[in-house]
Amino acid sequence: MVEQPASGWGQNARSAGAAAGGLALLLLKFKTFLAFLLEFKFLAFGLKFLGSSWTFLLSLWFYVLAFGWRFGLVLIGVLVVHEFGHYAAFRAYGLPVRIPVFVPFLGAYTAGALPDDLEEDANIALAGPLSGLVLAGLCYGAGTSWNDPFWYACAYAAAFLNLFNMIPTPPFDGGRIIGALWPPLWLAGFLLFIALSFVLHVPLFFVLLIGLLGVPAMWKAWKGEVDPRAAAMSGGARLRVSLSYLATLGALSAIAGLSLAASHGAPAQTW
Repeated sequence: MVEQPASGWGQNARSAGAAAGGLALLLLKFKTFLAFLLEFKFLAFGLKFLGSSWTFLLSLWFYVLAFGWRFGLVLIGVLVVHEFGHYAAFRAYGLPVRIPVFVPFLGAYTAGALPDDLEEDANIALAGPLSGLVLAGLCYGAGTSWNDPFWYACAYAAAFLNLFNMIPTPPFDGGRIIGALWPPLWLAGFLLFIALSFVLHVPLFFVLLIGLLGVPAMWKAWKGEVDPRAAAMSGGARLRVSLSYLATLGALSAIAGLSLAASHGAPAQTW
């Protein structure tokens, strides 16, 4: 990530404006999902779930032990918002869905029924990163208001983790989205994942796990096996999915870059 110079206030403002514009368009597209997300009943269910899910409590305990209570809460919070984005999208489309399952140090997943429409499938996958984008934006706004490096760190963590999840290869959300467009791109996405894993020093176990989960789908795509729902995917639907994917990528990248740059200008504080 290239750090922006302190004198680039105008550039930061333009980046923030672009991110806000892209976010506004995405929110308009997902207005049904957001309306469901903000329902009181859904929030009440979320609070009840957080207090009763043993996978959530176990992950929270591990993260607090590993990273301290403050940043441990940040990490579990990012996962919760991301997974409940998927959950809300499933419910918004009227599909059966199970509560999210959390796996310490590996993330989380939300299992639900497959929609008949491939665009809806892509939108459900995108709902997780989109929810993470909203969280990252709120944290960045808090950091800007209070000039607090902790909130900039929260914004960066939310943006980066969701950005990583947008890698266009299965089993990431990005792979599911790209699968609705052109599955052969999964191979390029997997090579990108390997390169990023090397640069970021991702543990070999995680790399092998992603390969184990993603290679079967890539092999089917390589052999020409096509999702039967793809035949009903119109050109307009492909365009909408593509623009949503690119807009989310751009907005997450902008917030990650702005947060990283702003954190260097904020006064140091003890976490």
